[in-house]
Amino acid sequence: AFIFGMHIAIYTQGNRFNHEETRTRKLLLNKREIRKLHKAVQQEGHTIVPLRLYLKRGFAKLEIVEAKGKKLYDKRQSQKDRDVQRQLQKEIR
Repeated sequence: AFIFGMHIAIYTQGNRFNHEETRTRKLLLNKREIRKLHKAVQQEGHTIVPLRLYLKRGFAKLEIVEAKGKKLYDKRQSQKDRDVQRQLQKEIR
């Protein structure tokens, strides 16, 4: 399992042997976790999303979750709600 295009900033105190910022990185997972993620991705409309990145004892830890995409009518409703909130904020100012 790999993660593509994730940006991890260069260590400012580092030297010329620093890591590349956006290279493809291999995730350390055991066989059961890989199978679980593979099964989740095979379902239509499901994907894996990185939720948060944190450092622990010199290692970068990535919390990932399985997410399901919205239906078209849900997207339209979300857009309407966003527009209404934007209009309210405009009127308040």
